[in-house]
Amino acid sequence: MQAYCSNAFLDVTGCFSFAVPLCWVSVCLAGRCSVLLIRHLVLFDWPCARRALWLYIEENMADPWQECMDYAVTLAKKAGEMIRGALKEEKSIMIKSSPVDLVTETDQKVENFIISLIKEKYPSHSFIGEESVAAGEGSILTDNPTWIIDPIDGTTNFVHRFPFVAVSIGFVVNKKIEFGIVYSCVEDKMYTARKGKGAFCNGQKLKVSGQEDITKSLLVTELGSNRDPETIKIVLSNMERLLSIPIHGIRAVGTAAVNMCLVAAGGADAYYEMGIHCWDMAGAGIIITEAGGVLLDVSGGPFDLMSRRIIAASSRPIAERIAKALQIIPLKRDDATN
Repeated sequence: MQAYCSNAFLDVTGCFSFAVPLCWVSVCLAGRCSVLLIRHLVLFDWPCARRALWLYIEENMADPWQECMDYAVTLAKKAGEMIRGALKEEKSIMIKSSPVDLVTETDQKVENFIISLIKEKYPSHSFIGEESVAAGEGSILTDNPTWIIDPIDGTTNFVHRFPFVAVSIGFVVNKKIEFGIVYSCVEDKMYTARKGKGAFCNGQKLKVSGQEDITKSLLVTELGSNRDPETIKIVLSNMERLLSIPIHGIRAVGTAAVNMCLVAAGGADAYYEMGIHCWDMAGAGIIITEAGGVLLDVSGGPFDLMSRRIIAASSRPIAERIAKALQIIPLKRDDATN
């Protein structure tokens, strides 16, 4: 069964084919990745059709994950609508690792909504979601295309109606972040980045401040949800060390993803934190690098998505100076098996 349109037809197998003199070129979309099948291709004089075909092929072959990114933006917008609606309602609040590590029914509802729709469209892909991991699922990162999802980054903000709440979606292939989406839904700010194509907020290109002098910098961080007295001492001591360099100040908005996006937008010069998770960093990490910033481990070494720690800065000199000042908190990795 084939539906014909002018010199082209679309058949029910999902193959788009140009019926042209002496030529049959099929672009097969099976598996969500364009594959060019050329059957006895002979040069012909049909410039318009040929140009349109090759533009289509180049676009889809050059960026096989663009469709995934477009879908992620759509889902983030819909999830944001759910969150904004839930902000007006009474919330059922539960605790996870500590009395201040909160989760709500909305967190779970939004994550289920996102993952179920992605699974339906991309059944071969893998998933790491904050609430799924809290429910006992693993968080092992493989080379398979993997969606890393934080349905509500800033759950405590959400509970208190503090207006910084974000949906974060990172997409990783071969353990490398391909794109990231952070939707700060109360502000209605959609931050996006695609590897090699720049970072944007509501369509406007982002660029980090480029500040290299730590004494002229404004930092962002969080106190975290760990209430162990020794951990709190280290967190506060690290802030004291940085403030006494001196720096201009330290801010916190209650969500790792938005903190990083503020650095990407040039509103702050660096963000650091220990104790967060891959779903807090996957969406915004690539937004930082595509805006011209750098990611480092708190030791000063290469950034590791599963390490639960990060420095995201406008420049390498600031990142390295922060790393030099920090006392490291021992943490169990996200991909630890025991």
